[in-house]
Amino acid sequence: MTRVVAVQPALQIGDVEGNLRRCADLVSAAAKEHSPEAIFLPEAMTSPNAYDRRMRSVARPLLGAPLQTLRQLAHDHGCLVGGGFIAVRGNDTRGTYALCEPDGGIHLHDKDQPSFWENNYYTSGTDDGVMATSIGSIGCANGFEWGRVRTAKRMVGRVRLLAGGMHFPSFPTWAATRSWFIKRDEEFLMQYCRETPPRMARMLGVPAVHPSHVGPFTMETPLVPGLSWPSRMLGETTICDADGVILRRMSYADGEGYVCADVDMAAEPAPRDPIPELFWNAAFPISVHLVWYAGNAHGVAKYRVMKALRRHSWQPSADLPSYTSPEQAPPLA
Repeated sequence: MTRVVAVQPALQIGDVEGNLRRCADLVSAAAKEHSPEAIFLPEAMTSPNAYDRRMRSVARPLLGAPLQTLRQLAHDHGCLVGGGFIAVRGNDTRGTYALCEPDGGIHLHDKDQPSFWENNYYTSGTDDGVMATSIGSIGCANGFEWGRVRTAKRMVGRVRLLAGGMHFPSFPTWAATRSWFIKRDEEFLMQYCRETPPRMARMLGVPAVHPSHVGPFTMETPLVPGLSWPSRMLGETTICDADGVILRRMSYADGEGYVCADVDMAAEPAPRDPIPELFWNAAFPISVHLVWYAGNAHGVAKYRVMKALRRHSWQPSADLPSYTSPEQAPPLA
């Protein structure tokens, strides 16, 4: 059996340094309490994925502080440590998840498609997310990759564990739309968020580790200047087995923290459920689809225009391949 930890942090928009310190504290506490083989933070560990002017300065060079923090934690605690952040990779920024080995090796995966307003701040990746780690083959899924059929198709039969991270924001709490967004559609989202890890585990026939953000936030509203978007990150951090049975879970009410469980990575992958011929592996309310299409189109166009005009705050930076061996990895700062 392999002991794994999923961390559920409560982070602040734009506070990269403070969020890194908080994540490091949670990882260290989990390592001391449970002595796991792997600890997983969610995507966006440097800042919640919001639409907000504070996000303009969140991107960091791939070899910068976020990756250094993960590598140092893996070295100090003798286990795999993973987390996601907006990384400058060559001439673009991407939603990168880094899984760092205690010996200094580095595994990287870029989210295949940003979601909603995320498109303003980074672009799509191309790797398959399959990582040959020291504890076995791990499939890495970032954000809504957990909900897309193509994620399961590129990993089925190739991985012994699905892990990565989620940032699942909810609807605005505006009084005029509360009866629709909060009292109805948020319940659909909560159910979707809760059921996604077991669903993916059954499709792949492997255990799943699903760390997620939690807590309230207020951001700006895309395409409506001056209108705030008060909401919350839904939590639902989960570890489940290959049958989709939940071993440990944290809800929104549990707040910040972490959960630990022992999972079987030795068994051959044995899918329990068929992979549907769809884009999403389960249905969303229509409001999510509307925000998806509008947010994607707006964000992609703005990212490209700002890049052409050289208006992004980041500069091109050094890159690494999907796997960097300990011998080839840069030294720890």
